[in-house]
Amino acid sequence: MIVLGIDPGTAITGYGVVERSGSRIAALDYGVIETPSDRPLPERLLEIRAAIADLIATHGPALVAVERLFFNRNVQTAFAVGQARGAVLLTAAEHGLPVFEFTPNEVKIAVTGYGRAPKEQVQRMVQIVLGLPDLPRPDDAADALAIAVCLAHTRADAAPAEAAR
Repeated sequence: MIVLGIDPGTAITGYGVVERSGSRIAALDYGVIETPSDRPLPERLLEIRAAIADLIATHGPALVAVERLFFNRNVQTAFAVGQARGAVLLTAAEHGLPVFEFTPNEVKIAVTGYGRAPKEQVQRMVQIVLGLPDLPRPDDAADALAIAVCLAHTRADAAPAEAAR
């Protein structure tokens, strides 16, 4: 079962692709989609959508995991993240992929066993779980891998659905 994890943002959207085979989870790809701040928002969202569509075409995930929006003191940041999430959700829907949403605490619990784990601990556990030689970087990509690992752990029952695709 291949899972695409997304940490949405207008300036930087992290992505992580993992494959679960039995109890083993391996990283297939991870990185970030960066959009220039001097471009109009609709163009930036279109760029995010196109990049996500390319990832789906390249890796053929069965499921998509996205960080759930939580309220932030900075309303502009919350709106920007919400708009990027919308582009991701739309792209997944266009490809007929089920989307699962997780809060940052749910991801931390799934990856480290502790909902208030610091970012460094989450990155280290992602490195260990995926057998990566180095800590995944940048932070947005590491977060996206953690989101993908969270779904791969919590939705082990999703594998039979993949075979029906």
